[in-house]
Amino acid sequence: MFKQRRNASSVACTYRQKKIAMTLKRTSHSCFNGVSRPKSGRINLPVAPNCNIQCNYCNRKFDCLNENRPEVISKVLSPRQALYHLEKAMTFSQNITVVGIAGPGDPFANPDETMETLRLVRDKYPEMPLCVSTNGLDLLPYIDELARLQVSHVTLTINAIDPQIGREIYSWVRYNKKMYQDIDAAKLLIKKQLESLTRLKEAGVTAKVNVTVIPGINDFHVITVASKVAELGADILQCLPFYHTKETVFENLYETSAEMVQEIQDASSRFIPQMKHHTRCRADAAMMLKLAESAASPEKTLEYRPYIAVSGIEGVMMNQHLGEAERFLIYSMDDTGKCILVSAREAPQTGGGEQRWKELAETLKDCGTLLVSGAGNSPTKVLNTHGIEVIVIEGVIKKVVSGIFSGQDLKELLHRSQIHSGSSNCNGMGKNCG
Repeated sequence: MFKQRRNASSVACTYRQKKIAMTLKRTSHSCFNGVSRPKSGRINLPVAPNCNIQCNYCNRKFDCLNENRPEVISKVLSPRQALYHLEKAMTFSQNITVVGIAGPGDPFANPDETMETLRLVRDKYPEMPLCVSTNGLDLLPYIDELARLQVSHVTLTINAIDPQIGREIYSWVRYNKKMYQDIDAAKLLIKKQLESLTRLKEAGVTAKVNVTVIPGINDFHVITVASKVAELGADILQCLPFYHTKETVFENLYETSAEMVQEIQDASSRFIPQMKHHTRCRADAAMMLKLAESAASPEKTLEYRPYIAVSGIEGVMMNQHLGEAERFLIYSMDDTGKCILVSAREAPQTGGGEQRWKELAETLKDCGTLLVSGAGNSPTKVLNTHGIEVIVIEGVIKKVVSGIFSGQDLKELLHRSQIHSGSSNCNGMGKNCG
């Protein structure tokens, strides 16, 4: 099973732990309180596509397994799309009591989108509990603002505190635009995680620690993690079973048995309260809502944007990079649900840097979505800021536009999915992006 490594300085069950357990019992947060779970729900706003580490159990072709949530929604929303989606969800489900950001990458590998979403939600819903889930690498600079925004709960995934074990779990870490590998990656990540946990507690934020229990890798080490995070003030620990994911370093490892998890929970409970009620969930209380509809109408919280703009050379296929576009086709949907061409609009002159994309945003101000076959970081960010979601995709224009208007799944048509748009270098020739 696993070897128990006890910390002699730890005590069995302190007054502080009992007090924490009572506090968590009273909270309405469905992830922290099994009693309240049937009566309350958490909705995840997927605004963070990028990740800053590579775990050996995670395949980025799929959704991040940071919390072993294999069914988590793959659509990515801009902050204002996320607010619109939340507003719709609130009308659909009366039991949403918590708003969270957990990916599908890491929230603080996408700090602008994450923090803007939290600000928008806090302004709209002053009493709504907010939470985030992160690996902790880039969390530290944002903790003070999280506290000011009254983000009540933060989940940190800490799979090891020994770099020799961490090096087996993490392939690489990217920090301050520099790539770290092997033991250097593990040392850096663990250092930042423990510093963040300490600062979270100083700021008065409830901290949950997740540990993915990986047989033969860190199963014997979890109790040491539990002791350390309890020492730093963590409020509760969740032991998550490891599940197979294809095309990963760990794809051939044994999955974690329920018996192993139970034994580790029992051993760790001497140091820190355990979360035992959680299952493999999507963290999405409104899962029947189609996120595609929210993605097609990102700014309806502010103004009506009924059109979709498309860049295509001959007007039949989406086959043109944003920087090369000389005109944009504007589409709408009529009362019968048919896709119709409304107009064609000239693109701003090339050159001019960011100002060019601001002019384009003004040209397309009644469009919620722009479809192109390639786009650079700079124009994508400017257009997103002005409420226009850039989707990088290829296919027959009318088929894709009709699909977006009707909320269909266009997964097979994605050239480079929306999860990565705005986070990569230019596709195609990439000229005229400035």
